Amino acid sequence: MPTRQLGGVTEAVTHTIAARGIICIYRDPGHGKTIAVDEALRLLPRRIPVHRALVAVKPALPQLRAALLTAFGFPAQSLAHRADLADRVLTDALKDPGVLLIDDVQRIAAPELDYLRLLMDAPATQTSLLLCGTGAERTLARAPALASRVLTWHHTPRLEPTQIPTTLRLFHPLWHSATHTDLLHTDGTHARGNFRTWAKITSHTYAALARHPHHTADRELLTAACSRLSPHP
Repeated sequence: MPTRQLGGVTEAVTHTIAARGIICIYRDPGHGKTIAVDEALRLLPRRIPVHRALVAVKPALPQLRAALLTAFGFPAQSLAHRADLADRVLTDALKDPGVLLIDDVQRIAAPELDYLRLLMDAPATQTSLLLCGTGAERTLARAPALASRVLTWHHTPRLEPTQIPTTLRLFHPLWHSATHTDLLHTDGTHARGNFRTWAKITSHTYAALARHPHHTADRELLTAACSRLSPHP
C-alpha cells in the first residue's frame, strides 16, 4: 500500500544503496519496518543482488559468520570455523555491488556487530549494509564504531490518524463500510497507529462478519474484535 512511511523508507534505502553505505531502519514493533524494507528492495533494479542474513538470538561469532556465508551462497558448515578463510571469502563477496540485509539486528551483541564493521571497512567493499530492527538504534549505540559509519538513520513512524481510513480501505475491503469516526476511535483507543495491531483487528472483524453476515463493521463489532487483542484492557 502506498503510504508516506513506505515512501520514506524507499527513498532512504535507494539513496544509501546508491552511495554504497550503511543504513539503519528502526522503530517499535508492528510499524511496518520489515514490510517497507522488503518493498523498497523489490523496487530496486534487478541487477542489484540482495543477500539476506538470518541471525539467531545473540549469535556467537562463528554463528554470525555462518549466517553471512549462507546469505552469499557459500557452504557455511565447511567455512564457518575456518575464520581466516571465511573472512577472506566474505571480504571478496563484499567487493561486488549489492545489498546485505540483516533484519532483527537487535539480536546481535556488540562484539559481533564490530565484526560487521571490520568487514564493511575493507577498502574494496562495494556492498551496502541494511540494518533493521526494533530498537536497532539502541543496539548500535553499544557498538559506536559501527554506528559512526552509518550513513542513514531512518525512523519509521506510526500511521497518523489522518492516514488511518484511507490506508485501511486499501488494506481490506471490509473497512469500506466502516465510518471514519469508528475507525479513528478504534485507532485512538487500541491500535494507536500500529499497523500490526490493525492487521489483528482486521482478522477478528472479518471472522465476526463471517459468523454474522447481517452485521457491519461498526463500533460494536470493532469493540468486540479489540477485546481479543490482549488479556489486559
